[in-house]
Amino acid sequence: MKLDAILVEDEANSREILRNYLKKYCPKVNLVAEAASIQEGLELLSKYNIDLLFLDVEMPFGNAFDLLEQVPERTFETVFVTAYDHYAKDALNEHAAYYLMKPINIDELINAVDYVWEVKEKEASLQHGVLNTKVKGVEGKLTLPQQDGFQVLNVSDILYCKADDNYTEIYLENKKILVSKTLKYFEEALSSFPFARIHKSYLVNVNEVVKYRKGKGGSVVISNGKELLVSASKKKAFLSFFD
Repeated sequence: MKLDAILVEDEANSREILRNYLKKYCPKVNLVAEAASIQEGLELLSKYNIDLLFLDVEMPFGNAFDLLEQVPERTFETVFVTAYDHYAKDALNEHAAYYLMKPINIDELINAVDYVWEVKEKEASLQHGVLNTKVKGVEGKLTLPQQDGFQVLNVSDILYCKADDNYTEIYLENKKILVSKTLKYFEEALSSFPFARIHKSYLVNVNEVVKYRKGKGGSVVISNGKELLVSASKKKAFLSFFD
């Protein structure tokens, strides 16, 4: 499997360097086109059905986020390439699969390509089959601290957990419980069970996932019908739960 890719970068020298690196070190990538501006990039994205977008952050007449905002429905993964590390948080919020700093480190570039390739390969293998989780049973109990003591939950009853600052909302079939613990706390407490951190805001019971959608960063539909975003950087770990 090859990854069809587009490179959007306004500096000709930077495009040449990345193009040569991809040709020499990343045989999994088929670079189909290049653009030197946001507008050119948008035109190429409307023309090609790609797997991977290499995207510079700072460009004349806008930046990478301006481009991505104009492509709300996308099935490709994005690797940001920039000389400015302060964009990292924004890149993650835009569901970037990887964040490369200039000058580009070859090992990091290879890691970025390998990550996207493994995600795309897993998505393709699951798309035409029956979605089966590797872990069937969820046996165990979880205690939730409360002012007057604690509440005991069957782990299997938890559909998903959602971060709410220093609190966590725990969603069951017919109710929601607010607990004064961070989502990180529950991620660790449920680490021996099939729960996946799919986003900075969500921890899901994998056995309650009924649908996976490719898209901006991906999303899952839970058994109660709720759709939750999957961050690109969390996608590989999530997909590893399925055969």
